[in-house]
Amino acid sequence: MRLLLTLLLALIPLPTLAQPLARLDRDRIALGETVTLTVEVPSATAAPPDYRPLQRDFETSGHTSRRGVERSNGRFVAWTEYAVALRPRRAGTLVVPALAVAGSRTAPLTLRVDAGAAPAPVQAGAPIFIESGADDATPHVQQTVAWVVRLYSATPILSGQLDQPAPEGAALQRVGEDAMYTRDIGGRRYQVFERRYLLVPERSGTLAVPPARFQGRTAPGLFDDLFGRAGDAVSAQARPQRLQVQPLPADAPQPWLPLHALHLRHRTLPQQARVGEAATVVVEMSADGAGAAQLPELRLEAPAGAQVFPDPPQVTERLVDGRPQAVVSRRFAIVPGREGVLTVPGPRVPWWDVRADRTRVAALPALTLQVRGASRPAAAAGPVLSSSEPAPARPSHAPARGWILATLAFVALWLATLVWALQRRAAHAPREPARTDGAAPAPRATVSDLRRALDVGDFGDIEAALRALAPRAADDTDALIAQLADPAQRQAVDLLRRVRWAGEDALLARQQLRAAFAHGPRWSTPATAPPPLLPPLYPPG
Repeated sequence: MRLLLTLLLALIPLPTLAQPLARLDRDRIALGETVTLTVEVPSATAAPPDYRPLQRDFETSGHTSRRGVERSNGRFVAWTEYAVALRPRRAGTLVVPALAVAGSRTAPLTLRVDAGAAPAPVQAGAPIFIESGADDATPHVQQTVAWVVRLYSATPILSGQLDQPAPEGAALQRVGEDAMYTRDIGGRRYQVFERRYLLVPERSGTLAVPPARFQGRTAPGLFDDLFGRAGDAVSAQARPQRLQVQPLPADAPQPWLPLHALHLRHRTLPQQARVGEAATVVVEMSADGAGAAQLPELRLEAPAGAQVFPDPPQVTERLVDGRPQAVVSRRFAIVPGREGVLTVPGPRVPWWDVRADRTRVAALPALTLQVRGASRPAAAAGPVLSSSEPAPARPSHAPARGWILATLAFVALWLATLVWALQRRAAHAPREPARTDGAAPAPRATVSDLRRALDVGDFGDIEAALRALAPRAADDTDALIAQLADPAQRQAVDLLRRVRWAGEDALLARQQLRAAFAHGPRWSTPATAPPPLLPPLYPPG
């Protein structure tokens, strides 16, 4: 019966819970240009999206689709991508509305449309040409420069190769996905193929950037199809470009950090704390003009009488107008060791403003906490490990109700079979002798729970985690110490007891606990009783 239920569950094509994803190939365009909207659906049989909500602000054209299968987490996942070209009907900040597809809806997107048309390229009017350039013609050494290459073609291109050689004395890295759109120039419509790079000069002086080159074939025309001929061979080459790279300024901050903008802010800011308990601070740094790898480490200096424990940073990177932007968020746990007013210095990040050619400093004010005495925790049966931030809410999904009911019915049958099997196994398994002391079994914990309590928990949490890890029941601190084999661990737990009930130094106690239990607790094995000297009075019968 269990085998039958397992086979039935395996044969059911459960609905995927992933949401469809919508994205634009560019966030900002000029009026008269097009932008490509791509909708990715986690299904191979989904119908195209309903594009009718787009008609209010956009003209749609060039509908395409493609399907594929990829392996993810040991499973094969099918997907379908739908793409459509959007031409804005007006300038301003437009919202690409949510689209209905595969029983769900995409998230709305924002597009900025400039009223003035973009400057016409120098070679406009030619049937095919290449335009390339940098967002800064006079960068500094080691400044990240956005380099863009655009291929314009008045006739459809069937195939080809676009290359941008790297210059000597600079690093060139291709970034992002290629964009394809149309643009009207002088009454002629061009198909534009755009590719972006990051250019980082390594020395000052004149930097010669080699021209980008294209070689390919146009799509065959009517008479080419009739006579079985391929399209015409075409080629194009951009004009050579030169950048004047400036040396490091005499008053440049160290480490050298050339940017367009840098901002710091507190995302989470506590107002008070307790001795021995963690107060959480979250600092965010956003940079325009560099990736996360180029930014300095976010740090909080530990003041006297407190410890600071940083979490790994959370990084988000993206490209805006071809230039890298990074947002780094980091969480810090501040553990005070004494009562009173605690002042934590704010972070300071010096950087070079490439627009104003001057040094700037991004800084946050000092954090002032009113620290109260340690709380008297109530006796706990097990570790109570909490986080100061709520867990992020999971996105809700709305699969078909019929699939949910069918899935729940089969899961209920499977659980009933599992309970029946466990009851049969329990009926035939040997029974363990019941405990006669009336004590409930101690809840179990893991070494990860202990480490988390050592980092952000209070001393009651630490002791509760150790009791839950003990191989034998530990009704009090003396019983817990008696089971530890390491003298340093026994001394640390004894100091923990004095902090909780005698007001000892909480900062010193936490340091000793973290050092003693860095590799987990070491438990002593109970001594084996020696064999009796005399035989039993009543030998077993």
